[in-house]
Amino acid sequence: MGEEVKLYGNWASPFSCRVDIALKLKGVEYRYYEEDLKNKSASLLEYNPIHKKVPAFVHNEKPLAESLVILEYIEETWKTNPIFPQDLYERAQARFWTRFIDDKIVPTLREAWVKEDREKEAKEASEYLEFLEKELKGKYFGGESIGVVDIAGNVIAQWLPIFQQLMGIEIMTETKFPKLCKWSHDFATHPVIKEASPSKEDLIAFYKPQLSTSKAPTQK
Repeated sequence: MGEEVKLYGNWASPFSCRVDIALKLKGVEYRYYEEDLKNKSASLLEYNPIHKKVPAFVHNEKPLAESLVILEYIEETWKTNPIFPQDLYERAQARFWTRFIDDKIVPTLREAWVKEDREKEAKEASEYLEFLEKELKGKYFGGESIGVVDIAGNVIAQWLPIFQQLMGIEIMTETKFPKLCKWSHDFATHPVIKEASPSKEDLIAFYKPQLSTSKAPTQK
């Protein structure tokens, strides 16, 4: 088709990782550009001039920003291996839960990250996770295959365990969230997810120095 697909991201960002996962699940060929978030490239600033953040996605020189918006575009553009439900009601529900993750859980984790007393935020995050525990009815939120809610939930499956370890708090435990913990393992060990995601050791090494400076991840 002669299409040009580019992704400007950062290896430690769960948000650019979402786009990486979706493209790999769908078998879309693309060029990846690693961004130094302390010295952002002219291309990133050109393609995402409003937020100036990763990910920035470019299809035939048409740029898009914000991971959830990009995931919808990818789904509508490449029909193979769908990540959204085909049923319209279920599709709307999937949109609701992806935004629930980004509007409720992600901000709460950011607040916990920058505070010394994290008890309030840990309790709040746990309460939000209870809704997802009830919503999870199959192997994945997408049923037997990974869907958009699972992809949006990568921050819970892969980044939350890192944050818990570094902050010394317990939010998602097997006792309280058995289904979410099993889902987290199944998601993180899926071959495509493993290929598209950084290792636990690399994430710990990256985020540990940031905790001492109270810098929360701010990409979207």
